[in-house]
Parts: sequence; structure tokens; C-alpha cells
Amino acid sequence: MIIIGLIWAMTSIHAQENYKTDTFSFSFEGKRLHGFIDTPIDFKPDALVIIVPGHGKTNYGYRDWYNDSLFSCFTNQGLSCARWDKSGCGESEGDYNHNQTVQNSAKEIIAAIKEIKRLDLPGSSKIGLWSGSRGGWITPLVIADYPSIAFWISVSGGDRLDSWPYKFESDLRFAGKDEQEAKLLVSEYLRSGVIFERGGKYEDWLDAQQNIRKDSFCSSYVNNVRRGEISEEAYYREQKEIMKHPSILERDSLTNKYILIPDFKDVLHKINCPVLAIYGEKDYVVDWRKTIPLYKGTLGEKNILTIKSFPDGNHAILKCKTGASNEKLKNPEFCDEYLETMSNWLSANGFGK
Repeated sequence: MIIIGLIWAMTSIHAQENYKTDTFSFSFEGKRLHGFIDTPIDFKPDALVIIVPGHGKTNYGYRDWYNDSLFSCFTNQGLSCARWDKSGCGESEGDYNHNQTVQNSAKEIIAAIKEIKRLDLPGSSKIGLWSGSRGGWITPLVIADYPSIAFWISVSGGDRLDSWPYKFESDLRFAGKDEQEAKLLVSEYLRSGVIFERGGKYEDWLDAQQNIRKDSFCSSYVNNVRRGEISEEAYYREQKEIMKHPSILERDSLTNKYILIPDFKDVLHKINCPVLAIYGEKDYVVDWRKTIPLYKGTLGEKNILTIKSFPDGNHAILKCKTGASNEKLKNPEFCDEYLETMSNWLSANGFGK
């Protein structure tokens, strides 16, 4: 069932007074997902950008400075901007699944695209994607299966491996650990995960975490790693359940990190639309230093790649001093020229004004 209606509370012109907001919805795996579309009021859009979010719950019905600024960037450029709440969030049906695979998320995006096309929403003749963080794995999968995507703006995207261990190591260093100690603690955590998932013994699981269990920072950072916090009985009970439904994710043989997309290079090679990759050089959530060479070796070979990094930017491309995950920003603001970079790139590639 598709619902398109006007949200009177939100159609009042926003701070930038350049767009109105309508709603739409679409079905995915038997659930109705509720979305929003912003349309410029002074320009007929010739393209539409879909927001592909990162990890965590969404609530696009709630107004906030960060999202308003982002969406207005696109409508100022003359594009429509569409997004929807994840399952179990906002007015979307179902239960939120934090472990939804990137492959399944890609199918969700494609389902939305097909409905947006069918409804002929403003600008839907050309659809581009803006992705943040986790969306950097989802979007290439979408484009590989739906090659008519017109453009891709990737913000803080990762390589083929799970980025959580990188964040863990970064937080350990901010907590005062030196490089050697931080790497040891991360390797213990990853190794213990392999033991658990592959049917290893409880005592081996404990032995693999000797330093983690002694460290006060790790005890508060990582759940159930200190001796006594999970009993032998609970360990085997949970392990039995896990092995009934093994993860579809493989682990990298060298690092023990999860492989999000095994053939990620091949997937990136399938992309032929223009790509803008944006990074904050103080991003300690995603290892951008590894992603940039990956993009250059795939997308860059086709001359479709533009890269922009901000020296004072964190994972969200906000100005910061350290980039630490617990850094409190009193007056959050985007890095200088972040929004302008996207607008200028879109103009240069023929999208919008």
C-alpha cells in the first residue's frame, strides 16, 4: 500500500525556505516503511537523491540541524531528497534489526527505488545516492544490481572489513594505551570471537582474553569479557544457539575481522557513474586511509572518482579537535566547504542548478 500525503507541520518552509516535505511509503519483506521527500519550491528537480544512512536507528520525522542542513543542501541545488525510517523506527512497521546485513539493506534500497520510479516522484528520472558510513557498503551493492543509478556521494565509507575493531583500537589509544598494547587488546577480542563462533572451549575463550579481562577500560567497553561475567553454562548455551544460525559473515584469515563484502573490489569495478568520496582526516570510526587506495584502485581507474578530505573533520564531517568518539562538540558545525563541495560537484556533473 502506497501512501503519499502532505505533512502540514513540515510543509511550512524550513529555515532556508527552499523546499516542502511530503511523505511516501513502500513495502519491503511484508512491512510498510515510511518515508519523506523534500522537493524544491522554486525549481523543477531533474534528479533525486536518496539518503542511505549508517548504523543505528533513524527518526526522520524529528527535525534536527544536521539532517536539515544536509537535505537543504540538495534542495538548494535543485534536487529532490528522499529517505525513510528503518524497520521499527519512526512510523515504519516491524522491528528494528541492528544486525541487518548490508546485502539485505541493498535490496531494501532497490525496492524503494522501484516504488519511487513507479510513483514518478519529482526528479525520479535520475536517481543518485548519498551514503554515510555503513551506507558505503550498501550503495555499491545497489549500483551493481541497479546500474542506472546516476551518481554516488560517499561520506566516511569503509573498505571490505568490519570497522568496529578500528574504532575499538582508536578508543583504546585515546584512553592512553600505546600502539602495541592497543593492538594486543584488539587481537585478543577478535581471537576470542573466533573461538566462540567455531565451537571452542570455554577455558580457551577465557585464556584468549587474559589482558582484556584485566583491563578496566576494556571491561566497560566490551560486554561479557571478564571472568565471572559469563558462566561456563551460559557460554555453551549461547554458543549452541549461535551455531544453529551461523553468521553469513566470514572472517579475514589475517586479521580475524568480519568481511562485510567478500568481493568488494569486483563490486566497485561494476560502478560507472560519477562518485564523490568525502572523508574527515580525524575519523576514528572508519579507517579512511585504507578506503581511499581501494577506491583509487577501482573507481579511480575509470576516471569517475573525486576525493575530498577535511583535515579537521570527524566521522560526521564535523569540525573537531581530536575526533575521539567521546569528544563533546559544544557548537557542532560542518567542516568549511563540506556542503559546498557536494553542491559544486553535482553542478560540475550536470545535476541540478
